[in-house]
Amino acid sequence: MEITINLIKELDAQELFEFENENRGFFEKMIPSRGNDYYTWDTFIERHWVLLNEQERGLSHFYLIKDRTGNIAGRINLVDIDLITNEAEIGFRIGEAYVGKGIANRALNLLLYSESTIKKIHAKTTTVNFASQRVLEKNGFIQTKISDEDFEMNAQKMKFVHYLWEKRNFGLEK
Repeated sequence: MEITINLIKELDAQELFEFENENRGFFEKMIPSRGNDYYTWDTFIERHWVLLNEQERGLSHFYLIKDRTGNIAGRINLVDIDLITNEAEIGFRIGEAYVGKGIANRALNLLLYSESTIKKIHAKTTTVNFASQRVLEKNGFIQTKISDEDFEMNAQKMKFVHYLWEKRNFGLEK
């Protein structure tokens, strides 16, 4: 499926709010909840402004993944960007209607090739989120550790799985 990734803008707020609310139950099966407040308009729009401010300052890059008709298929974010070491953390989420179509893999690939200054990217997922693990590994992320501590989510015990991507993994370093 053809997709694009574009940095979020102020005018994306309503559509993004609807996307997050529509997919809340699906997301919360695999990742910890953002809390009930996140899904109210006032809290969401406040957080949206915070994200835009972070992005403007170069501390994070928040991308919307859109299908060829312009609908939001997911999000992919680089956060906690260290402007000195050129390292960041990545997170992504794909809407339920778009799962299994290679969108996360394609979006991550687009991001890795478009972010020219980032040299290392850290990622983590849960031990039960096999789809995210596969996407990370397909794109050159190396598993670095599994956390020692268990936590429970949806009546299931799990741990965090940590990954690292370095630009040289793709032969892109000069």
